[in-house]
Amino acid sequence: MCELLGMECNVPTDIVFSFAGLRQRGGKTGPHADGWGLSFYEGYAARVFLEPSPAAESPLARFLAQNPIKTMLAIGHVRKRTRGPTSLANTHPFARELWGRHWVFAHNGTLPRVRQRKLGRFAPIGTTDSEYAFCVLLEELRRTFDDYPRRPSELWRVVADVGARIARDGTFNFLLGDGRHLFARCGTRLCYIIRKAPFGLAHLADDDVAVDFSAVTTPRDRVAVVATAPLTTNETWTQGKPGELWVFDHGRLLSTLPSGSPDRKGARAERGLRASPSRGRIT
Repeated sequence: MCELLGMECNVPTDIVFSFAGLRQRGGKTGPHADGWGLSFYEGYAARVFLEPSPAAESPLARFLAQNPIKTMLAIGHVRKRTRGPTSLANTHPFARELWGRHWVFAHNGTLPRVRQRKLGRFAPIGTTDSEYAFCVLLEELRRTFDDYPRRPSELWRVVADVGARIARDGTFNFLLGDGRHLFARCGTRLCYIIRKAPFGLAHLADDDVAVDFSAVTTPRDRVAVVATAPLTTNETWTQGKPGELWVFDHGRLLSTLPSGSPDRKGARAERGLRASPSRGRIT
C-alpha cells in the first residue's frame, strides 16, 4: 500500500512540515520506497515533482522539505508498488487537463478489475491501476458535465458516486484536486486534521521535528491536512469511516458524502499488514 498526503488552505501555505514527515515513510520509517511525488497548485495550474526513487533518500525531496513553496492546495504520495513497475510514468500524483484546469490525483490501494472499464478521451501513460482509475473518473466527469458545474455540489456528488462504483473493483482511497477543492475518499483508511487558532506546537511522528504554528500563522489562518495515517504524535486527528468522501475548501470541511460501501475486501487485506486504527478521534 502507498501513503497519501493532501493540504488545502484559506491562505497560501507551505507543506514543508507535513512533507518532511511523509518523506521519511518513503524508505526510512516506512516501506514506501518505489517513488514519490508532490504537486502544488497555483490557481488552476499545478506544478508536479516526481521521482521513481525513495523519498527518504532523494535530494530533490529533501530540497522541497526544506524550502517552502506556498500554495492553497497540495497533493503528495509515497509509493509501495503493487501493480506496474517502478518508473516515472507510474509515479503518483497524476495530472490531466479538463475544462481548462489541472486535475491532480493520487491513490492508495489496488483495483484488480478496473481495466475492465472503458476509457474515453483520457488514457494512461503508465501501467498502474491507479492512473487507469483516474482516467475513468475524469471521463465520467467529462461525460456528465459540459463544463465545470456552476453548482459545485453537483460535482461533489458525481465524484462520490463514481468513486463508489470504481471502489467495487478493489480498494480505493484517493485524493483529487481541481484547483479549488480537495476531495478525499476513505476506502479503508484515511484521516484529517484542521489546524486553526489557537495554534500550538506539533511534533512529527517520523522525524525529530517540531513546529510552533502560533509563531508562523495569523489568527485567521485555516489549514486542512489529510493523510493515510497521522503525521504528528501530539495532535488530534479525525479518522475517516470507510465509504465516505470529504470535500475541503478554504481550509474547511465543506461536506461529507456517502461514497459506497466500505471497501471490505481491501480492508481485510490491509488488516493482514497492520492493525486498523479505531474510528473516531485519534492522536
